[in-house]
Amino acid sequence: MTPSAVDLSPLLRLALMAGVGALLPLAWWWLRQRGADTRTRLAALTALTLFLTFDLIVFGAFTRLTDSGLGCPDWPGCYGEAHPLAAHEEILAAQTAMPTGPVTVAKAWIEMIHRYLAMVVGVLILVAAAVSWRARRALPHSPWWPVATLVWVIVQGLFGKYTVTLKLYPAIVTLHLLGAMVLLALLVQQHESFRDRPLLAASATGRRGPSPWFAGAVLAVVLVQVALGGWVSTNYAVMACSGFPTCNGQWWPAADMAHGFTLLRELGRAGHGGFLPFEALVAIHLVHRAFALVAFAALLALAWVLHRHGGVAQRRYALALLALVLAQAGSGLSNVVLGWPIAGALAHSGGAAALVGVLTSLLARVRAGQAAPASSLNSAGRTQRLRTV
Repeated sequence: MTPSAVDLSPLLRLALMAGVGALLPLAWWWLRQRGADTRTRLAALTALTLFLTFDLIVFGAFTRLTDSGLGCPDWPGCYGEAHPLAAHEEILAAQTAMPTGPVTVAKAWIEMIHRYLAMVVGVLILVAAAVSWRARRALPHSPWWPVATLVWVIVQGLFGKYTVTLKLYPAIVTLHLLGAMVLLALLVQQHESFRDRPLLAASATGRRGPSPWFAGAVLAVVLVQVALGGWVSTNYAVMACSGFPTCNGQWWPAADMAHGFTLLRELGRAGHGGFLPFEALVAIHLVHRAFALVAFAALLALAWVLHRHGGVAQRRYALALLALVLAQAGSGLSNVVLGWPIAGALAHSGGAAALVGVLTSLLARVRAGQAAPASSLNSAGRTQRLRTV
C-alpha cells in the first residue's frame, strides 16, 4: 500500500510523544540547575539542546547512510501511525514486496527515531525561547537568538518533510544538512550569549589574534565544503573516485560538471530526465576533494594565527581546530580507501558539525572581544592568566 505523502492524522500523538520524550532531559536539567540563576540555567539548557542537536546531526547521517530516509514513506508519521509498531502490517507488506527497501522494519525504526529525536530537540528549543523571552528584561542578552533558533527549527522540520515527500530530492536533502549546521551554529551563538566567559585575551605582544571577518570567512569556507560534502553524499558519489590522491588512476579524469551540478533534478536523474552519467558523479566527488584543500588551508591558517598571536584561550581553539582538521582528513581518506565504511562516514559528518560549532564559538568570542573596550579586555586577560596559574 502506498500511503499519502502527507498524513497529519498522527500529529497530535506525535506531539504528545515529543512532550513525553522531552520530560527526561528537562527534568534532569531542572534538578541540576534548580538553585542557579536564570542565566546559568539558560546556558545549561542550551548546552543540553546543543548536545542533542549534535547527536541528531550524526543520527541523521546514519539515517542517510543506511538508506533509511524513506523507511516511512509518509510524513510526519509512518503509514499514518505515530510509531512503526502500529504500522507493522504495512511495513511488513512493503518489505515482502521489496526485501532490500526502501521500506523495511529496521529502516522504518531508524527513520522514526530520527524524527522523534528531532521533535525532542524542537521542544527543548521552544522551552528555551519561552524562558528567555520571559526573562528578557532581567538578563543582559538578546532574546532574539532563542527566537531565531525556534523559527529555524521549524524551517528544518519543513526540510525534513520535503525530504520525504519529494523522495530524497538531492537539493532538498543537502539543504536539510546545511540547515542542521545553521541550527547548530545558532545554538552555539545562543550558548555563548548566556555564558559568563572571559573575553579572548591578547598575547604578550598585545595582539588579539584573528579579526572577526577572518574567523567568519573561514566559517563560510567550511559551510561551503559541508554543502559540497552533502552533495556528494546525497548523490551517492563517494565511490565515484577510487584511489588517492588520484581518482580512478588519473589526476583529473573525465568529469561532467554541467550534469553533476544541475541542482534541480531528481535523485539519479539528469536535468533533462535521463539517468545521471557516471562522469557527473566523478565531477561531484572531484570538486569536493579539491575544495577540501582550500578548507584545510583556511583552517590551518586560522589555527596558526590563533596560536601565534592569541592568548591561552585562543591557543586552545587553535589546538581544537588542528585536531579536527587532522581527524577530518583521516575520516575523509578512509571513506575512499576503505570503501565508505559507515564508522568513517559518521565520523566525517560529526567532524564537520564539530568544526562548525568550534568556529561559531570562536567567532562569537572574537566579536565580543573586538566590541569590548581595551580596559575590559586587559582585565579579562589578567583574570584568565590568574585562572591558568
